[in-house]
Amino acid sequence: MRLNLALAAVVAVILVSCKDKNYNKVTGDPILYSKTVKKLNDIVLENNFPPMIAARNYVYANIAAYECIVAGDSSYVTLAGQIKHMPAMPAPDPAKKIDFQLAAMLAFTKVGNAVTFPEGSMMAYYDGLLEKADDAGMPGEVLDNTKEFSDKVFMAIMDWSKKDNYAQTRSASKYTVTDEEGRWVPTPPSYTSALESHWMEIRTLVLDSAGQCRPAPAPKFNIKDTASVFYKATMEVKNVGDHLTEEEKHIADFWDDNPFKMNVSGHVMFATKKFSPAGHWMNIVGIAAEKAKSDFNTTVYAYTKSSIALFDAFISCWEEKFRSNVVRPETVINKYVDPEWRPYIQTPPFPSYTSGHSVISGSVAEVMTDIFGDNFNYTDTSEIEFGIPHRSFTSFRQAALEASWSRMYGGIHYRFDLENGNKEGIEVGRLVVDKIRMRKNSNTILTRK
Repeated sequence: MRLNLALAAVVAVILVSCKDKNYNKVTGDPILYSKTVKKLNDIVLENNFPPMIAARNYVYANIAAYECIVAGDSSYVTLAGQIKHMPAMPAPDPAKKIDFQLAAMLAFTKVGNAVTFPEGSMMAYYDGLLEKADDAGMPGEVLDNTKEFSDKVFMAIMDWSKKDNYAQTRSASKYTVTDEEGRWVPTPPSYTSALESHWMEIRTLVLDSAGQCRPAPAPKFNIKDTASVFYKATMEVKNVGDHLTEEEKHIADFWDDNPFKMNVSGHVMFATKKFSPAGHWMNIVGIAAEKAKSDFNTTVYAYTKSSIALFDAFISCWEEKFRSNVVRPETVINKYVDPEWRPYIQTPPFPSYTSGHSVISGSVAEVMTDIFGDNFNYTDTSEIEFGIPHRSFTSFRQAALEASWSRMYGGIHYRFDLENGNKEGIEVGRLVVDKIRMRKNSNTILTRK
């Protein structure tokens, strides 16, 4: 009997020692973090989250992950205080061994689960992460400590997020449609009401206010004077749309990023889904991090800083959209030029000036250039799952400009929407780069060995 007990004790010791080796090869895999972000991206797509709400989902989840990394890596700096209203995050117990990279993915997943629907949509993935860690040999005590710490960060981030005015905007008054010339009205085919007309009231992260990067005023509406800027811009949209090349169609399709395209066939209406602009750029971050062979912590850092730029860029853009309320090209062309004309891609349900894709692409391209460098060659395969071939770029700024001009090819924006939107986005991105210091040595990008 004593021999059996002794043998059991030896076996237990062997099993415990075996569980304490090399598990971080799994939990510290940066590709696994990108897959975690992609999981949230898929749920956002499946449940029709509008692009600006998607950006909100990504930013809080990534910040939660980033703050877990900060707790375990002294080369990173907390965002608390740098984002003025962000409180201090929970500190880990130094007496407890914690896998901070697993904690980052667990916190990301729980925040992602809390800010999306249906309820519990991310929890099967959460359980899968725990199972991966256990299968890789993580000791039970470390796993418990990691879950406990990640939960503290999750709760702190969720408490902070609930003060950003999102809940209050759910019951805000709707956009008023009038017959004023030049003012935005709903567009075909579904004539959807204005989307998130109070988004500029959401609390910013880096910008001092929603209007800090306000662009130059849009040209005055004047479709009757053929010499006016507005008339020329309108006719340019029509002329470009009437003579699209196959390359221009590919560009328009590639950057369409309509999360809820309404298709109409006779009396039948059905929706098709793709990533939103925010989801597309989250995918690009993952592609860039993998090509650069970024280590786990650098990958989390890249996603987080990029998502901050996306979040504030949407607020900046929406402040201008619903301040100027510029009518869409489709409406003007149908009323004054050709009632049968339709854009190549579907016009989204909000005012034209400035272009949302131009603003958010310009902003995140500045951040990604700061992280990965200029002249960063990469191939964007994000749209292959939707049947759209890849495109290759020599820099993030080139991609941002193409994303911007895709809206002209798509027939949904004027030139001034794009040019001033890109400038607005660059200004937002530069503010994020200049005001947020996340690495103590910002010139060092760590890579996988």
